[in-house]
Amino acid sequence: MRNYLVAFLMFICVAAAKAQGEAYQFFTSKGKKIEMKQVLKKAGEADVVFFGELHNNSLGHWLQLQVLKGLHAENPDLVVGSEIFEREDQLNLDEWFADQISESSFESEAKLWKNYTVDYRPILRFSKEKGLKFIATNVPRKYASLVSKKGLGALDSLSPQAKTYIARLPVEVDMTLPGYMAMKDMMHGAPGNPEFMIQAQALKDATMAESLFAPISSGEKVYHINGAYHSKDGEGILWYLKKEFPNLKLLNIHMVTQDQLDKLEDENSQAGEIILVLPSDSHITY
Repeated sequence: MRNYLVAFLMFICVAAAKAQGEAYQFFTSKGKKIEMKQVLKKAGEADVVFFGELHNNSLGHWLQLQVLKGLHAENPDLVVGSEIFEREDQLNLDEWFADQISESSFESEAKLWKNYTVDYRPILRFSKEKGLKFIATNVPRKYASLVSKKGLGALDSLSPQAKTYIARLPVEVDMTLPGYMAMKDMMHGAPGNPEFMIQAQALKDATMAESLFAPISSGEKVYHINGAYHSKDGEGILWYLKKEFPNLKLLNIHMVTQDQLDKLEDENSQAGEIILVLPSDSHITY
């Protein structure tokens, strides 16, 4: 009941803020304001649309759902993928979407994030209602953890079945990418091996990218939801996709928060082709 109340209050706040023109604002990377209909037009021209999120921002998740609805209206066979589900949960997803198990059974068996009910369930329910294919794209957390402690070489000893849940080995990692270099700088002085931590991040990026290879190869339009850092500046997942599909048309929507919505701050301008700016005090779930 509490989750429903939080969601209800959030929607009231969104409606009130929109009435004052202060709920959110989309920008191009050049700082030009654009509306949702323009975002959807650009999304319609892309083969794959990424929505890089702030995991705990409920307003951002509501906008993800609106983009999903707009994309589906023009692409009834749209394929949806998300970081929030690990590859091991694909069977659970497929069985629920096929009505072979109940929603409650799915939620009791899947590895759900703590804000799933409020922030992600509406996206899943819409996808199921419309008969969309939903892909669990992320690497199982235990394998990313293994790499963060022992490096990518530790994956070689996994069983053949375990390796079906991760990107093809060996995983290439470009340590010179600005995003990975920034991670290394942020971890300076922290416990653990910084290179192993970056390798774990790269394993996630590579696995999420590879999870989309099949629908892309078959010409299906894809909408992928992931943490903003996994697609920031066209790196992360997008770097691996572009290596496999150099001519792929990508649209990267990147979510940030700012104290003011009237102007895009310079530090956020190059993070994606479209920047979604949300208020710094917008509702968060944790």
